[in-house]
Amino acid sequence: MSSQSSLSPAGAGIYQDASTQRTAGLTLRNLSAMLLLAVMWGLSIPVTKLGLQTLPPLTLTAFRFAVAVPLLLAFAVRRHALPWRAVPRVAALGVLGIGVGQVAQTFGVAGTSASVGTIISATIPVFIVFFAAVRLRQHVSALQRVGLLAAFAGIALVALGHGHGAPATATTTLAGAGWLLLSAIAIAFYYVWSVELTSAYGTGTVAAWSTLFGFIALLPWSISEFRHVPIHVTTEGVAAAVYLGVVVTVAGLFLWLNLLRVVPARVAASVQYLQPLVGLVAASAMFGDTLGASFVGGALLVLAGLVLTMSTRQTSR
Repeated sequence: MSSQSSLSPAGAGIYQDASTQRTAGLTLRNLSAMLLLAVMWGLSIPVTKLGLQTLPPLTLTAFRFAVAVPLLLAFAVRRHALPWRAVPRVAALGVLGIGVGQVAQTFGVAGTSASVGTIISATIPVFIVFFAAVRLRQHVSALQRVGLLAAFAGIALVALGHGHGAPATATTTLAGAGWLLLSAIAIAFYYVWSVELTSAYGTGTVAAWSTLFGFIALLPWSISEFRHVPIHVTTEGVAAAVYLGVVVTVAGLFLWLNLLRVVPARVAASVQYLQPLVGLVAASAMFGDTLGASFVGGALLVLAGLVLTMSTRQTSR
């Protein structure tokens, strides 16, 4: 669920046993869907950066989920009801995912370049492996441990060696990188915590209701920001919010769930490798981000860590 359920749900397939998937093969149609999903999700950080040029962080996040919530609920209400006993946990899940994860991501993108934001957000699956080991007692192999260390080293290189003397849209601060790191941790824990809930009540249902509760928790803060910060609603800002709400949150979820029905999870999860590349190309084209040696080295370490932490998990399945 980068920018990723109400969040980009790209990590969810890691925990699905491949034996439960239909093995229809990687047809041209399925491959096209995977590439489209990588583009849709890969653009989320650059588009967030674009929206933040005219809208403050909490307002942009609130607009995004104001668009997404009705669409998700229209899907969930028709299919599965959420039992009252599950409401407290689903509500807490939404507060974690949106109130912490998505809000922290938006603040982080405001304080980093789009390329740095893309790379740090790409570590979500790495943290998923870590939390799965802690909470779900899943085994972490030696290669996965190496992957975790490589990803953390890459984050440090990316955060410390990028953005000095850059234009405003490409400036990276340690605070911004810290917000993004907090976001990646919160969203990863969101996925791991949601495993038992989605197994019992369905991914779409849990995604819809957790998004609603997270949006409700966000409203007082966004209203306060609206009152105290000058808001200039522009076509650019609204378009960014609509893209994040409709394309990244809703359409991305349904496309992802459809892929998991026809493609083994280990294959569908390869979308994670393409997203950062799409984001980097978009950041360069939209904001002129320059990629120095330390950034390239850090990005390669993060991507290597991503491959190690995911590929060994897929092999064991």
